[in-house]
Amino acid sequence: MREVDEALRQDEMLDAVKRYGKPVASAVIVALLALGAFLWWQHSKAEAEGDRSLKFATALDTLEAGHVDAAASDLAPLAGSGGNGSQAAAQLLRADILLGKDKPADATRLYEQVAAGSDVPQPYRNLATIRAVAAQFDALPPATVVARLKPLAEPGNPWFASAGELVGMAYLRQGRNDLAGPLFGAIAKDKDSPASVRARARQMAGFLGVDTIDDVARAAGVGAPAPLGATP
Repeated sequence: MREVDEALRQDEMLDAVKRYGKPVASAVIVALLALGAFLWWQHSKAEAEGDRSLKFATALDTLEAGHVDAAASDLAPLAGSGGNGSQAAAQLLRADILLGKDKPADATRLYEQVAAGSDVPQPYRNLATIRAVAAQFDALPPATVVARLKPLAEPGNPWFASAGELVGMAYLRQGRNDLAGPLFGAIAKDKDSPASVRARARQMAGFLGVDTIDDVARAAGVGAPAPLGATP
């Protein structure tokens, strides 16, 4: 009976192999091909990004050397294709070059393209928004400046200093010194803001009557009081 049972099991196994062997083998082959294709694509993408990074670094070196037109030519193909982050970075640098050549309209057009890109990483979009507003600040209504940058001009936001300074200037143009002064004061006290922006904000806040110095004695260079019994 055992021999008959084993023979029956072998027959059933052979039937199963004959029935499902080819589909299973095909599925395994397809899975291996898909895995191989994915690994190849990942490797190619990494190589492409490395090549783009090298070209971007070369363009930066060219720009720092003073060859503005050559740097712009190097950046043009990088800004037209590739990963969203590297493409946006190249586009922003091209816009900065145009702004430096006194072409604010052309620079603003590139800034706005980056700012409007739904697939562009948010930090690049925020930077592009600030740069676009700054490039056309004199031509924009103050209310437009406030509306576009107010969400970024909040303490704790990475763009607080840059956006806040522009919003503060827009408040001044609106005659809203009551809003501009405290905003400049907050920027001046924000330790995460760049020193140059804090210095400008401190001057503006002082001009508007807002105190930005928490410790007047320390700011005046006066030391701590002498301990009791010490010789004056």
